Amino acid sequence: MATTPTRPAAATLAGPDAAPAPAPAAAALSSPAHIIELADQLSACADQIHERVMKEIRSYQGGPVPEGVQATARALLEDETLMRQRANSLYADAAAFIVKGLGKPQAQLARLTADAAEKIRKIAVIGEATGLVGGLLTLAGAAITGQPMPLLAAIEKVEKHSKALGALKPKPTPPVT
Repeated sequence: MATTPTRPAAATLAGPDAAPAPAPAAAALSSPAHIIELADQLSACADQIHERVMKEIRSYQGGPVPEGVQATARALLEDETLMRQRANSLYADAAAFIVKGLGKPQAQLARLTADAAEKIRKIAVIGEATGLVGGLLTLAGAAITGQPMPLLAAIEKVEKHSKALGALKPKPTPPVT
């Protein structure tokens, strides 16, 4: 006796022409591929930190760099190194750092870190990057724990600093008529 494939109950109730339900958003850091994606994004942020520090140093055109700027540049370069180390740890042990129950979609985490890298790239005053970079380092460290609560706190910290940097942007002046 030949069997015919059956529709899932939901499709049967909705009718034969009903569209399938959309797949739920992938939970952040729920697979090795997601961990590797975060490591890639942290590496991109580290690249932007390096680029921004070098741009600041070059802006003095070989002249003396003020002590405060030097201190900030050194601190950011140390943070860059730490971020790369944490990203490398995530690459090396991606399967071990899967986080269960984070409750955030991977796409949101990807947007957050991509936005942070862009803000670092465009930041006007180098010292303004330190809070955002600190938040990214907290995020990288929290990802290594595999625990949702430190990750949620780190995500909030990055969001807070990102919003603060967005508020620092000069508002466009209206055209004179």
